[in-house]
Amino acid sequence: MSQRRDFIEGEAVGVLTTEPVSRLLDYLAPAGGVNIGDLVKVPLGPRRVLGVVWGKGTGFDRSKLRPIAAVSDAPPMTHDMLEFLTKVADYNVAPLSQVLKLATRAPGLLDPPAKRKLISLTARPPARMTPARQKVIDFLKSQGNRPFAPVELAQFAGVSAGVVTGLIKQGALLVEDAPRDPPYPRLDPRLKGKDLSEQQAEAALALREAVKSRAYNTTLLKGVTGSGKTEVYLEAVAEVLKQGRQGLVLLPEIALTVDFLERLEARFGARPAEWHSGATMSERRRCWRAVASGEAQLVVGARSALFLPFQDLGLIVVDEEHDGSYKQEEGVCYHARDMAVLRASITGASVVLATATPSLETWANADAGKYTRLDLPERFGTAKLPEMSAIDMRAEPMQPNQWISPTLREEIRKAYAEGSQSLLFLNRRGFAPLTLCRACGEQVGCDSCDARMVEHRFQNRLICHQCGAWKPIPETCPSCEVTGKMAALGPGVERIAEEVAEVFPEARVEILSSDLSDSARGLKARIEAIAAGEADIIIGTQMVAKGHNFPHLTLVGAIDADLGLQGADLRAAEKSFQLIRQVAGRAGRAEKPGRALLQSYQPAHPVIEAILSGDEEAFWQAEAKARMDAHMPPYGRLAAVIVSSPRQEHAFEVATHLARNARPLLAIGAQVLGPAAAPIAKIRDRYRVRLLIKASKAAPLQKALRQWVKPVNKPTNLRIALDIDPQTFF
Repeated sequence: MSQRRDFIEGEAVGVLTTEPVSRLLDYLAPAGGVNIGDLVKVPLGPRRVLGVVWGKGTGFDRSKLRPIAAVSDAPPMTHDMLEFLTKVADYNVAPLSQVLKLATRAPGLLDPPAKRKLISLTARPPARMTPARQKVIDFLKSQGNRPFAPVELAQFAGVSAGVVTGLIKQGALLVEDAPRDPPYPRLDPRLKGKDLSEQQAEAALALREAVKSRAYNTTLLKGVTGSGKTEVYLEAVAEVLKQGRQGLVLLPEIALTVDFLERLEARFGARPAEWHSGATMSERRRCWRAVASGEAQLVVGARSALFLPFQDLGLIVVDEEHDGSYKQEEGVCYHARDMAVLRASITGASVVLATATPSLETWANADAGKYTRLDLPERFGTAKLPEMSAIDMRAEPMQPNQWISPTLREEIRKAYAEGSQSLLFLNRRGFAPLTLCRACGEQVGCDSCDARMVEHRFQNRLICHQCGAWKPIPETCPSCEVTGKMAALGPGVERIAEEVAEVFPEARVEILSSDLSDSARGLKARIEAIAAGEADIIIGTQMVAKGHNFPHLTLVGAIDADLGLQGADLRAAEKSFQLIRQVAGRAGRAEKPGRALLQSYQPAHPVIEAILSGDEEAFWQAEAKARMDAHMPPYGRLAAVIVSSPRQEHAFEVATHLARNARPLLAIGAQVLGPAAAPIAKIRDRYRVRLLIKASKAAPLQKALRQWVKPVNKPTNLRIALDIDPQTFF
């Protein structure tokens, strides 16, 4: 009996493509029919493009319809998945076609499954045995007759390819076609995890019960650094695996993935699927198909893993949920934490938001009772939280071009003498943030962006951190052409490393910065070496705050604790509090106690005092009150609008037109602020003009934004980007 299809051959169906087309396109169902959610290839002009069967045809003239060209053998996207993509597009005011593109970022989705040749042993011996042939047979027997690819078999047996070919011809070896993408090994949730403390066990039980309910719920798992949050939420992972449902763990940094995968392998006996930018194209295809078929039990990945086509998603863990990297700020602007909650609400899944320093949005939802909150206030085992204090830089006798205070130098010297590690934190990559000509005052900027270029002395380059453009460090001023007057001003991590080398010439120094990491594997090797004690002084950017465990580290020094407090960023206080608390938490995670010293010219600043006091709830309550009084997120709504064009006057003209014709926004009580040149007014040769929309929490903002922007006549070289719930204001 043939399978019943949603649409039989010749019926008109609506297909959503990944092309920039704002509506469904009608096609005729091919022979054999199609189902809603099927991945298809359809003709669009002279090309064939990827699409998904979305529903019934839209009523286009049937006589002009062309048939669907091909149907993928991949499982169709579920109705839950289609609903999720639709709601992501609606919430973020994004084209649905571009959201679909996020969900189909894997090569060869319409190609038939690739095959490869595998060789195994038969019961038939060769007509003539030779030592080389015996080596092949003995090797296969030693492996339990596990099949191997021909090249691998010859290599492992230590023979030539001709020996393997001869055994095949004589019938001693069997050649079979097998899928190129092997299945993922099964994870075993019955394996015992690490012993948990009483607090951890209580939290783990609560998470298990939440997963068992098979109903939507979100839990904030708030635990101090080193409290064992990972081991706790792995118990929830074990529960979802027992149910036969699928799980997803989102991590903020690709550098954490390798270490985390090893922890999962130790816990469940096998490695899960992984999805991030460091995975190869073939690995991404394998993961996508395995997720779609339900064969992949667990995926570990970056924010884009949220758009994989899970068959039965029962758990989403967002580790370090406060991390800014969960916000996508180009293309479709979305926040993975919030979209994770949306997806779970559709599929009846549990969400675990794990962090030591929650975002104010998450804290407020827990405070209002929308999320359950579980606290782990103590470090696991004998480890204690580090002692924290400020160094008042106004009282320190600093020399020119010196950034490490005498007080901090002395503490580093003590740690070095004791055989312990020190970490110096500065959230600035490179050597210096500004290169200036002392003759004419010229500040070297990017040719394509309204941004100063950052000196990276180790690479002998000036690099733009906006577009990635670079140029050699100049000896002659590009403006006045005077030689010998170029000066690097301000510190970056490379400059701190130079100062450390002068003060501690015998110390082993390691820099952890994204621009000095050639690959995820290379970074993993460096982090493992540091954890093993192969560095005395570590110098790092915010990368060091992302969950690394250095057991020999006892001292953390924040070179410029005031850095994040500058500017008018709505979240400046929140971000500074989170970052410095996270960095300080790297110290004293083993037997030796830790210390954290904050170099500050504003030691009485409320954020610095909150960090030192450890009274986190008082900080969040004060921050929440300030936001509430100003009707700012999470107690109000914001949307950012960026109009960009190669011509500055054109961008301002369109932005001004929008501001003057904002009737749909005014109708819902929203305010339109701007237009104004963006703080970084040009990026990649495009001029940028910003508007900011402020509305009440209950206002139907997305609907009004669509009505507002839709009538604007946009030439091809002008773009209007909308960002709901913006996290940055550049």
